[in-house]
Amino acid sequence: MPNRRHTTRLLAALALVALAGAVHAQAYPAKSVRWVVPYPAGGGSDFLARTIGQQLSKQIAQTVVIDNKPGGNTAIAAADVARAPADGYTILSADNGTMVFNSALYAKLSYNPEKDLAPVTLMGKFPMILAVGEKSEVKDAKDFIAKAKAAPGRISYGSAGAGSPHHLAMELLKVSAGLHMVHIPYRGAAPALTDLAGGQVGAMMIDLAAGAGFFKGAKIRALAVANPTRLPQMPDVPTFAELGFKNVEAAAQVGIVAPAGTPPEVVASLQKQVSAAIQEPAVRQKLIDFGIEPVGSTPQQYTELLRVEVQRWHKVIRDQKISLD
Repeated sequence: MPNRRHTTRLLAALALVALAGAVHAQAYPAKSVRWVVPYPAGGGSDFLARTIGQQLSKQIAQTVVIDNKPGGNTAIAAADVARAPADGYTILSADNGTMVFNSALYAKLSYNPEKDLAPVTLMGKFPMILAVGEKSEVKDAKDFIAKAKAAPGRISYGSAGAGSPHHLAMELLKVSAGLHMVHIPYRGAAPALTDLAGGQVGAMMIDLAAGAGFFKGAKIRALAVANPTRLPQMPDVPTFAELGFKNVEAAAQVGIVAPAGTPPEVVASLQKQVSAAIQEPAVRQKLIDFGIEPVGSTPQQYTELLRVEVQRWHKVIRDQKISLD
């Protein structure tokens, strides 16, 4: 009898826990959500958060406050969210730098991507595009690679900053094609694109969202896309795989993460709402038009993607001896 009573009490306790979790999930969100973006207002990540956040606010009938906290290669914002209460009311736009690159680029970080932050969903991808200035003598991607091989160390390339997805995408091409080029890091994509158009740097990996104005204005030319398939906005531009470089796939991947310890039912509820916002036809088209590939993955899918990306990019960073310390 004591064993039966103990079992009954245990089952009752578990039922109460499950009920509490269900009530918590149903009650969430009961107040405004603070959405931290680790970049200044006006950029691609900011556009992604504000576009989805506006729709999310309508769906949950709560205010979604976008809080821009740039600096530290996204580490300042990441550390802020990692210290926030694990209740789903503070979330972070996290890109490759936040969740993948930083732990290899820095000997010490103010946060631990794996221990301090819980993946919620991958919102979208910004595929990388190899581009040159419109006045460049380079004819196509194969010609660019041939010229770079023939002149080791004499061709420079720009990036939106050391350790950025743009920088590491070019490092991946360098490894795959056996190239030696000089990296010129800038403080943001805009000044790098300006110098690319002016011929001060020879090439750049850039995403369509950041480079759209330069492409449309015929100031720069696309040579190849680091994507599994051709981009619908650039159907005539080949993929690197088509050119024989199957491993050259790179994109700025922006997701949502929450503080570690956020209840699974809250993470699930948040993911469901954000994914629904992404798939809303007007939102989805707005993202595509901006140059973003909409996703909306599950927490499990996002977690697995990050695991694979860490293995892939940490090897590139180690092999190329890249450090930001």
